[in-house]
Amino acid sequence: MVKNVTAAMQSLIGKHVNSFSQIPGVVIIHETINWTVVYMNQKGLKQLGLSLEEVCSMTNAEYYGRFFNAEDAKDYVPKIAAFMHSNNQEDTLSYYQQLKFPAKDNWQWHLSSTKIFARDNAAKPILSITISIPIDAMHHMAAKADRLLKENDFLRKNFNNFSKLSKREKTILKEMALGKTSNEIADELHISPTTVDTHRRNVRDKLGTKSSFEISQYARAFDLI
Repeated sequence: MVKNVTAAMQSLIGKHVNSFSQIPGVVIIHETINWTVVYMNQKGLKQLGLSLEEVCSMTNAEYYGRFFNAEDAKDYVPKIAAFMHSNNQEDTLSYYQQLKFPAKDNWQWHLSSTKIFARDNAAKPILSITISIPIDAMHHMAAKADRLLKENDFLRKNFNNFSKLSKREKTILKEMALGKTSNEIADELHISPTTVDTHRRNVRDKLGTKSSFEISQYARAFDLI
């Protein structure tokens, strides 16, 4: 185990070790103060090429910096923090992660699910449990996860530009991404084609692009289409 874990926490984990070994995935338990690993089943340890003691001795920064993709972590780390803060007994949070194992050149997508595993006497979370399952590189979910990562990265980088658009301009952006002409948009919104042209020009100016591809990227990343 690890020095931050009490005897009671060790006992709780110990009671479930046999069950954890039967789960068809990697089981990881974190303590919630420093978010360090306090337990990992043999499936996970074998993939990392480390002992339980070695994994548990690593800091949060060492563990995630060594094995996890920092780009997609920007998406799921805030979600995990909010999930733990909500402290709901029944909820489970699912998210995609990319990991790179020793002697491997490529990142591998995993689907992970996290739940609160234990609470203290004040009913605050002290341990979380995560089950992580690899996604086959040829599986459609891996391609979907990769696409979501790229869209989330685009969203973060371009949020300020998108926030400049008015409600009407966002509607125009959606129609532009769908490939509609000014006349088609005008008929649909009951405005003049000249007004549509003005909106289209304003959208492109505020987003700083004349690329139809980037227009589509904005629409997808911000859930307009």
